Amino acid sequence: MRTGGAAGRVPVLGPALLIGALLTGCGGSGAPDGAGDGPGATEAGHRGPRAPHASPAAPPPEDLCARLVAHWSRKVLAGETYGDYQSMGLSNGQYEIARDIVDAARAEKKRQGAQAAERLVDRTARERCEERYRDGGPSGGPWS
Repeated sequence: MRTGGAAGRVPVLGPALLIGALLTGCGGSGAPDGAGDGPGATEAGHRGPRAPHASPAAPPPEDLCARLVAHWSRKVLAGETYGDYQSMGLSNGQYEIARDIVDAARAEKKRQGAQAAERLVDRTARERCEERYRDGGPSGGPWS
């Protein structure tokens, strides 16, 4: 019986290839650490280290606050809603800002019209949220 030919190596090579494929071929399929070959991957197929809380999609808290407060202020001003702060996804402090803005915008709308009220909403939401988050945010818990 011959053992030195190509036929003798196939049974050994088959399992080795299968194991190699299993170990190296699944880098991006559900790896919990985000490793893979998508955007940001290195040549070796793994992503570099990431900051634990940094995300290119996450806006600064004052921007998020201003967008949320302006959105809900407009909805309330249009008479579409006036729910509680939790149903709007706002903190109690953000809700207070929105209520103040709506009161001021209603008065502005009567004096100067809808466009002036819209500008007031945007400007005041930006100013108040920047003030609120100037020192890193409120410290009274998640509801403040």
